[in-house]
Amino acid sequence: MKSRKAVREAIAGYLFTSPVTLGILLFTAWPVAQSLYYSFTKFNIIKKPQWVGGDNYAKLTGDAEFWHSLKITAIFTGVSVPASLLVGFLMALLLNRSLRGIGLFRTIFYLPVVVPVVASGMLWKQLYSPTYGFANRLLEAVGLPPYTWFSQPESVLPSIIIMGLWQAGGSMIIWLAGFQGIPVHLYEAAIVDGASRMRRFWSITIPMITPVIFFNLIMGFIGSFQVFGQVMATTAGGPLNASNFLMVMIYKEAFRTLNMGYASALAWVLFVIVLLLTAFIFRTSRSWVHYEGGAK
Repeated sequence: MKSRKAVREAIAGYLFTSPVTLGILLFTAWPVAQSLYYSFTKFNIIKKPQWVGGDNYAKLTGDAEFWHSLKITAIFTGVSVPASLLVGFLMALLLNRSLRGIGLFRTIFYLPVVVPVVASGMLWKQLYSPTYGFANRLLEAVGLPPYTWFSQPESVLPSIIIMGLWQAGGSMIIWLAGFQGIPVHLYEAAIVDGASRMRRFWSITIPMITPVIFFNLIMGFIGSFQVFGQVMATTAGGPLNASNFLMVMIYKEAFRTLNMGYASALAWVLFVIVLLLTAFIFRTSRSWVHYEGGAK
C-alpha cells in the first residue's frame, strides 16, 4: 500500500504536468480528432457538418489539382531534401575547425534559420525580381541571360528550391554536433595506421554520423511535405498553380473556398503519406545507421 507521502508526491506531479497535458488535449488531440471527423463530412464552417462518408476521399482520387499538387510536392521533396542535406553537410565540414572567430561565422551561417518566414519571402521576392533583382544583375555580370525565377511556371519550382537552401544552417548545426561528437582517438589510431584523409572520411566520419544523417533525413522529409509559409509569402501557389503544394492547396480549400471537409481529407492523406515515408526510412535505417558501441 502506498504511503501518504507517495500519494501526495504523485498528486503534486499530476498537478504540475496538468497545464501541459490539458494544452495537448485541447489544442492538439482535440483538433486532430475533429479534423478526422470533418474529413467524412461536408462542412463550410457556416452550416453544421453533414455526414458524407468517404465522398471526400473518393473525390480526391479523381481531382487533377490534387495529383498535380502531390506531384510538385514530391519533386520538391526529392530535390530539396538531398540538396539541403548536402549543403548543410559541406557547411558543417567547413566550420568544423578550431579557428579564431569561428563562432562568429557559425552564427552568420545559422542566422537565416531564425529570420521570419514572411520577411525572408519578401527578401527573396526582391532578389528574384526580373527587373531590378540582384539575382539577375549577378547573372548579367557573369555574362549569363536573366532568369524568370518566380514569374514563369517552369522556373518557379527551382527558384523555391534555391530559396530553401538559404536556410541550410538548420541542418548544419546538427551536422556540426555530429562531427564534434566523433571520438578523436579514432582518427589518431587511423593516422598511426597510415590511413589517408579520404579513407578516414569514409571509414570513420561517415559511419559515425549515420545517426545524424538519419535524423536530418527524417526531419527534412517531414518539413518538405509541409512547405507552406515561404510559398504563400512569395508565389501564393502561382503562377498557374505551378507552386501549388499540398499544404497550399489545403489552405485554399479550407480558408478560401471554406471547404473544410475536403481540406481535412487532404490533410489526412498528407499525414498518411508522411507517416508511411517515415516508417519506410525507419525500417531501412537498421541496415545503414550505426551507433557507437555497435548497436543499430
